Amino acid sequence: MPVDHYENFPVASFLLPRRLVPAVEAIYAFARSADDLADEGDAAPDERLAALNLYEQQLQRIERNEEGLPPMFERLAGVIRAFDLPMAPFHDLLSAFKQDVLVQRYRNYDDLLDYCARSANPVGLLMLSLYKEATEDNVRDSNAICSALQIINFLQDVAIDIHKERIYLPLDDLARFAVSPAQLGHPDGQAKWRNLMKFEVARARALMLSGAPLALRLPGRIGLELRMVVQGGLRILEAIEEVEYDVFRQRPKLGKPDWVKIAWRALTMRRQLKRLAMTAHRLE
Repeated sequence: MPVDHYENFPVASFLLPRRLVPAVEAIYAFARSADDLADEGDAAPDERLAALNLYEQQLQRIERNEEGLPPMFERLAGVIRAFDLPMAPFHDLLSAFKQDVLVQRYRNYDDLLDYCARSANPVGLLMLSLYKEATEDNVRDSNAICSALQIINFLQDVAIDIHKERIYLPLDDLARFAVSPAQLGHPDGQAKWRNLMKFEVARARALMLSGAPLALRLPGRIGLELRMVVQGGLRILEAIEEVEYDVFRQRPKLGKPDWVKIAWRALTMRRQLKRLAMTAHRLE
């Protein structure tokens, strides 16, 4: 599962083959540090954008096979060459981080998915590329899983994000459930809020499950790793439900008992998905 605050990247997991650990750590260092430039500290927006533009320039230098790169980018360049990684995901990540500096609201779900396509989905594509599994079907399902993970993180962090003056819940969803943006700081319409979050949780779960078959198709460690990721995301959604969607008083997070449950569900995931599919079929 993801670590630290860059929520969509499994770093040096015990399931990760040792040969891939340096590559994953190099990619993570790039993504994490760029994310920090967009989010952390007290820099002004123009300073953040300038710093991210310097990262963009280093990526361009990698593409031109230039020498004398800063150490982090030198390591990244070596990984890109060794594994023949596409450059687009790195540029997409920077695009999303720049957007974090400039955009604090999302009008609708499509706008949010467009952001996720650049902030989260590139991570899945890079992981598939490291494993030489980046087929069209695999990338499609990976995109669903990564976007779902990003949205689940947003649902966890509504209270944290509002203090940064950011709202990642689509504004048309808020309007549909009669929840004003101002209420996110002091939620007093609990029934309306619960109805909104119930809708958001159900949609995130459906998105995650739409990509979940990828975790059963992929072999070996990458398959088990991904099954853990999927089940971890689904367990967080359950935790949000268990606190009756009140993420303001208690941010749902995973503890040791959750990991036991996640591991068991990952090992029995094929049966679980078959059961869910049969239930959905009966409801149609």
